[in-house]
Amino acid sequence: MERIGIFKQIVSNPCEYARNWKEKTRGKVIGNFCSYTPEELITAAGALPFRILGSGATISKANAFLQAYSCSLVRGALEDSLEGRLNFLDGTVFPHTCDSIQRLSDIWRMNTNYAFHADLIMPVKLDTESAEQYMISVIRKFRKDLETGFGIRITDEMLKKAIQTSNQVRASLAKLYEIRKNSPEKLKSSELHTVFKASMVMDRNQLADALRELITFLEDEKIAETPNAKRIVLTGGLCSMPDIYDVIESSNGAVVWDDFCTGSRYFEGQINEEGDLEKNIASRYISRIVCPAKHSGIYARGNYLLDKVRENHADGVIFVFLKFCDPHSFDYPYMKEMLEKEGIPSMLFEIEEQTSSGGQLQTRCEAFMEML
Repeated sequence: MERIGIFKQIVSNPCEYARNWKEKTRGKVIGNFCSYTPEELITAAGALPFRILGSGATISKANAFLQAYSCSLVRGALEDSLEGRLNFLDGTVFPHTCDSIQRLSDIWRMNTNYAFHADLIMPVKLDTESAEQYMISVIRKFRKDLETGFGIRITDEMLKKAIQTSNQVRASLAKLYEIRKNSPEKLKSSELHTVFKASMVMDRNQLADALRELITFLEDEKIAETPNAKRIVLTGGLCSMPDIYDVIESSNGAVVWDDFCTGSRYFEGQINEEGDLEKNIASRYISRIVCPAKHSGIYARGNYLLDKVRENHADGVIFVFLKFCDPHSFDYPYMKEMLEKEGIPSMLFEIEEQTSSGGQLQTRCEAFMEML
């Protein structure tokens, strides 16, 4: 599709895009590892939020600093940094999520050379009044850290403008999911995935414009329906490589929703643009659906998954986990059991960024689709 050309170009080499942006704007680039990163503050500081996903390169140097059972995201990101592939970064933000990311923060600080380093020690249990108050203090501290680290002042006007842009982006990404849900033939799952990967590294003002153009194009486009594809919901942490979407589509499947931090969790929930902006930012990150490293009721994630399966009329669910991802592995048994009680088929597939699993995944996907 011609309209996603800019997104494809950026995804093919996100680091080159960030370097070019930095050279053109003289702005700062701030790396981050998680959708809990309050990008609005980074954007308000005049910097570019850059989601670090790993290049998939072979691991050599990182193994000296990490246990073999560290997930491929952590090992790959550290490898990219040690090899100089992330030398355009001016700083890095580590939200308090899983143990691996928390430990990576310490290793990163001691063995890399970036001017700015921030740990966002967020609450773990989110469904309490004290959690929101604590989250507000985290947001305020991060704002001050950015101001001190880069010698700037983030005014409320600057922050409000950044929030407005972020809300526009999130609304557009949600609209793309709606188009995908109602008319899967208009936008392939793999194309939507490309748009999302680009969205996490693009200049947010450029992104807002590009998304509006894409939505207009898709709404006006007339394409014959492709019948009988099995409707699939994906759930997991992130899915950057190998690309599961092409495999699912070639197996007569269509991804109609996902619960990824590189997918729906990235855009769900808007931020109130009036009043106490720091409180409003905190409220958005507290109230959205949690990842397995956070808690908001015992069965919150399982109930959410069931709701999304019903809402999107899905035929089945595919769990996609990074190998050695403990938080998702702990959640998997009860979520699978909840699906089974409702008669919803599911499949689990573990991936690693540095290993291609296309052949095995293709075979399993084809068998799963035939079973539905």
